Amino acid sequence: MSARVVNRRVRLLVAAFALCFAVVLVRAGWLQAVRAGDLDRLAASQHRETITIPARRGSILDRTGVELAIGERAITVYANPRQIEDPRAVAFEAGKALDIAPAKLVAILADRSKGFVYLARKADAGAAEELQEQGIVGLGFYPEERRTYPLRNVAAEVVGYAGTENRGLAGLELALDKTLAGTDGEKTIVRDPLGNELNVVDESEAVDGRDVRLTIDNTLQRHVERVLAETRERWNAKATTAVVLDPRTGGILAMGVEPGFDANRFPNVPRDRQRNRAVTDTFEPGSTFKVVTVSAALETGMVTPRTRYTLPDTIEVADRVISDAVPRGTEEFTVSEIISRSSNVGTITLALGLGRTKLAEWIEKFGFGRPTGIEYPGETEGIVVPPELWSGSTIGNVPIGHGIAVTPLQMAQVYGAIANDGVAMPPRLVESVAGEEPKPVEGSRIVSEETAAAVTRMLRGVVSAGSGVEAAVPGYRVAGKTGTAAKPDPIEGGYSDTRYVASFAGFAPADNPRFVVLVTVDEPSGTIWGGTAAAPAFREIATFALQYLRVPPDVPAELPVAP
Repeated sequence: MSARVVNRRVRLLVAAFALCFAVVLVRAGWLQAVRAGDLDRLAASQHRETITIPARRGSILDRTGVELAIGERAITVYANPRQIEDPRAVAFEAGKALDIAPAKLVAILADRSKGFVYLARKADAGAAEELQEQGIVGLGFYPEERRTYPLRNVAAEVVGYAGTENRGLAGLELALDKTLAGTDGEKTIVRDPLGNELNVVDESEAVDGRDVRLTIDNTLQRHVERVLAETRERWNAKATTAVVLDPRTGGILAMGVEPGFDANRFPNVPRDRQRNRAVTDTFEPGSTFKVVTVSAALETGMVTPRTRYTLPDTIEVADRVISDAVPRGTEEFTVSEIISRSSNVGTITLALGLGRTKLAEWIEKFGFGRPTGIEYPGETEGIVVPPELWSGSTIGNVPIGHGIAVTPLQMAQVYGAIANDGVAMPPRLVESVAGEEPKPVEGSRIVSEETAAAVTRMLRGVVSAGSGVEAAVPGYRVAGKTGTAAKPDPIEGGYSDTRYVASFAGFAPADNPRFVVLVTVDEPSGTIWGGTAAAPAFREIATFALQYLRVPPDVPAELPVAP
């Protein structure tokens, strides 16, 4: 072959390479100048991915360390439809593993306009891991936490619940959300076309939430809920509520509502049934409120427990004529007997002696008309008519617990003050937060030790020989008061003659109280009286609590309980 032919071929080859290079150069320039933005977005959607690293939500524990709300390991399964070659085949495998109808997944996986779609949020970890082992291109997995409530109904109204995003939606889960939630982290990863992780380009660590220990005792809470359920069924009542409070610390040992609900199934439970009625609902307390009137009369020095009054069978206040619940003639009562026999006439007589302004001041001092400040969302402050708006008959209604609306928690706090030598402790549900020093709790003196002791003796008389005999616990001195109040009639106006709230508030042992119990029975059938419907529930709760807390009897078995 001649040199001329060889040179010609070399020149042709060089020209071909030059042409190819020129084409590549032009193409590269066009891609960089014209398609750069689109290609960057496409590359990012296909190869770069930012994943949230969820923080662990803190657990909620009872005072003994039993878990009331915890995080359960789960795995979220997602997909990039642009990487799915056969949507039907992938839908079948994913649906079978995750127990989801494949037909629901096909449309999601076939939509290539999206680069990220969820297939299952917080799926069962074992099932998701089995699917992950198949190595299906286009599927992704990351760990999450699913909120669960191991004791189900127990204290559900108190604890509340968190939603899919692990954010509190109700109860303490909502009130303490910032403490429990922590802060999520993030990491940005680069994947190859098959979805394999190549590199982590950026990462911030998650900060876990903190555990919270409550004052609630799960064992006592279970018993309270059982007694409330039995009481509601026995009297075919609309609802029952109870608060068990340590008067020395303000700690809520139990707070129950029936009917209750399973916190794990909250989306299927009507909102009305999820309320913590002890905090959010009000009722007219009836005769349990009389301790406020009598305490005020004693504390101001207007009377002593032995002061005597000659009381007619009725008393006229403005346009109202009020009598005692039990018909009687004109009798002489001591102040102690006014309480033990629950005399409306006697209590109103004391209130008239105090006067409107002074009585209103004491109602405010006992904490009515404002929230207690408990760590719970949606607390109701109650309804207290200011003294300047009182009608002529108000001073005949309010002293005996009508024309005023209170929450069960407010009423429990009042009896807690009497039980704690006249000092009211702010009620609380949180004992401690992990990583924090418990905050000191300070009470406020409402009445003197002498007045508290005198009222306690009167309340012992209610249980030993008065309207509260059904609340007596053998072997222990018990102090308490019954309450019965008609409910307002929103349609006809005035008060219903068929719908009542029966209640009982008391504490034990009377001389060294370990707990206060407040029980309400909303619209009982077959009885309206607190001494019949609510006092036995108090007895059942108090008997169990005394044994559970290992409180020794304070009355010899052979001796009667003296008032």
